Amino acid sequence: MQVSYQDLHDTLRRALAASGLAPDRAALGARLIADSSRDGVASHGLNLVPRLITMIRAGVVDVGARPVRVSAHGALERWDGRRGVGALNAHEAMDAAIALARIHGVGCVALGNTNHWMRGGTYGWQAAEAGLIGMCWTNTLPNLPPWGADIPRIGNNPLVIAVPRAAGHVVLDIALSQFSYGALAAYRGRGELLPVDGGFDSAGRLTRDPAAIEASRRPLPIGSWKGSGLSIALDMIAALLSGGRATHEIPADPEQETGLSQVFIAVDGSSLATRDEATRLIDSIVASVQVRYPGQRTVETRRANLANGIPVDATAWQFVQACASDR
Repeated sequence: MQVSYQDLHDTLRRALAASGLAPDRAALGARLIADSSRDGVASHGLNLVPRLITMIRAGVVDVGARPVRVSAHGALERWDGRRGVGALNAHEAMDAAIALARIHGVGCVALGNTNHWMRGGTYGWQAAEAGLIGMCWTNTLPNLPPWGADIPRIGNNPLVIAVPRAAGHVVLDIALSQFSYGALAAYRGRGELLPVDGGFDSAGRLTRDPAAIEASRRPLPIGSWKGSGLSIALDMIAALLSGGRATHEIPADPEQETGLSQVFIAVDGSSLATRDEATRLIDSIVASVQVRYPGQRTVETRRANLANGIPVDATAWQFVQACASDR
């Protein structure tokens, strides 16, 4: 099933408004979610909306809450997300980091007490579109076994790095598991095996079967022990700077996953290198790679989906349509 971007956006806007978001907030939330599906990341776009609305109805997510700054030291700020809508909190935090970078050259906003930010790459694209280098990450519920263990105790803590480029921004958006749980669900829904081993089955064997990995709750960390170690380090930094929860303090139930800790960093390098110098350097690196760079496929998918319609999961789409008509 495919729908136009405008139809997807308008239906999402009505569904979010019906769930209690103010009109301007519903419109922004709809854009962030629709953009994710437009870019080929429906697993962290439309497909996450039923979970978001369920959490709103249960009172886990507060639709009326806006993040607030609680302390600051130069280019570093700590914000309280007040359990608000995660994507909206994250968008505002990256905006604040960008504003700090305009003043100081670098800006860092640590956001605690927030919720799932949906597609993490959104905030890398946000920084790159503003002409700044962006970095951000979040911790998650415990959904990834540390290397050498078989019980989930660490998060797959997504990490985003973005570099602006006139010919196409370079945006790396990765979970610290070989495949995120959203990606596993998408492969399972299409009846496809993973292209490479993505985790272990219940017998401890490496497998490409997404359903087996979901059942065992043993996805493979990227780089094995290296990804496991990176997850732990990112969790420490996010919780420390934001004053929020660490992964082991976050409920393991996805519909109770709240109180997350996130970090948003923006860097304005314009005082160190001219635009022409930066363009020559970044373009030369991309050319030297000779294959796809991070973010290239996103732009190609975006163009195709805008031209041909955005693929949507029928169940998620019907859920959102029903919510949109519940006024």
